[in-house]
Amino acid sequence: MIDSPQTPYPQYRCAQCGKELPLTSARLAVTCDDHRREGDDVEVSVRPATRDDRRDIEDICDQALGETDVDAFGRSFDVLAQENLIAVSDGRFAGLASLAVDGGDLAIVLLSVYPEFQGHGVGRALVKVAVELAASRSLPAVKAAISNDDVPSFSFYQRHGFAIDSVARGLLADRYGSAEPGFSGIPVRDEIRLRRSVCPL
Repeated sequence: MIDSPQTPYPQYRCAQCGKELPLTSARLAVTCDDHRREGDDVEVSVRPATRDDRRDIEDICDQALGETDVDAFGRSFDVLAQENLIAVSDGRFAGLASLAVDGGDLAIVLLSVYPEFQGHGVGRALVKVAVELAASRSLPAVKAAISNDDVPSFSFYQRHGFAIDSVARGLLADRYGSAEPGFSGIPVRDEIRLRRSVCPL
């Protein structure tokens, strides 16, 4: 018996109607300044995760990835075993940044924000605290790895001071056996590695 495909979890929210969308159905749109959703940031606090956050961490990982294991930078990370930052807004779990020291830098293993909180400063708050942590530990940089289809994350990280450090061409297609469709149906092939310097040169 073949299992019927399950509807993917929503990972984005439509800026026009508010409908939550799975990865492959989301699309980008170019807008003018009058129609951008900036200026409606929510109040958000970021704190270290505690044992009581485990179920929420598992849930956001399940919605983002379907598991708590993340492959990035040529290794596998278990989010539950990493240092995790929790974003809270209006008393609700809004987002997660999972961090690990890798190659001398602080790696953002996973950055995930629930669709209803996207575009409201939650991701920015998580990255800000990650950068502050790296600086406090005298680490030279914060880095992140994204798939080539992840145009929203690519834009987000560049707006927050990250630049392309390297591209692992074909890594993801090789790992999964084919170039599966990702964001907006773009074939997932490569891992793009971005880095933001923390300490002055």
